[in-house]
Amino acid sequence: MSAADLAREAGLERLGRRPALATYAASLWRHRQLTVQLARSRFRAQNEQNRLGVGWVVLRPLLNALVYGVVFGLLLRSDTRPDNFVPFLVVGLFAFQHFASCLTEGAKAITGNLGLVRTLHFPRALLPVAAVLQQVLALGPMMAAACAIALAFGEPLTLRWFLLLPALLLLVLFNTGVAFVAARATLHIRDIAQLIPFVVRFLLYTSGVFFSVQLVDLPAAVRVVAELNPVQVYLTLVRTGLLAEVEASWQTWALGAGWAVVTLVAGALFFWRAEEQYGRA
Repeated sequence: MSAADLAREAGLERLGRRPALATYAASLWRHRQLTVQLARSRFRAQNEQNRLGVGWVVLRPLLNALVYGVVFGLLLRSDTRPDNFVPFLVVGLFAFQHFASCLTEGAKAITGNLGLVRTLHFPRALLPVAAVLQQVLALGPMMAAACAIALAFGEPLTLRWFLLLPALLLLVLFNTGVAFVAARATLHIRDIAQLIPFVVRFLLYTSGVFFSVQLVDLPAAVRVVAELNPVQVYLTLVRTGLLAEVEASWQTWALGAGWAVVTLVAGALFFWRAEEQYGRA
């Protein structure tokens, strides 16, 4: 009889063995306080060395909006932009920044914490979840600034603003699924981390951050792809809450909910199936 058989008969489990999905989810919930504290500490550490501290969370995307606004405001045809272009651009950039940060930080969730992974026993999903939660802490000040800018440029304060909450919730759920996929993918193929900035840049220029997909003249097939693009979907949903001239149909809301659920579930399962491999990376 082999040593493995003897160990099984004695009731011993293999070190690092992947737990059942329900057990894994329960363990992740038990560690929720650790997840929150990890996200908070990293959020503070990310900004504490700067004089303006958390202020840079808002200033960085605002400066990006200023640069892109000047460049694309001059280059793009006016009929591809909505009338209230400044809040349109700011809201879109802030929402896109949250997606891009979740993707980038999610990709480093495991590879950037190998010492922690190899030393302590905890559900590894805690790390990409904490990475997304860290970006949620940054999203709050950014959306507060976006609301102020929308009001400053004449957007009316109406009950539609409550739509911002479900739109942001769907965006966060989608980004969590994306972080799960990126965390595992970069573990197996480290070169993927080098490609992520190019993916982010491609999506930045093709997802309707600087222009309205509905106003651009596109071939039918390209328009279908553009409207199904999940990043474009979430930009539309977030803008619907703040901008009177942007209207999301029920199909867009259904598409946003579908992308969020499918990406989160598929990403979580994809990440969980490799739980045994993370400590050996």
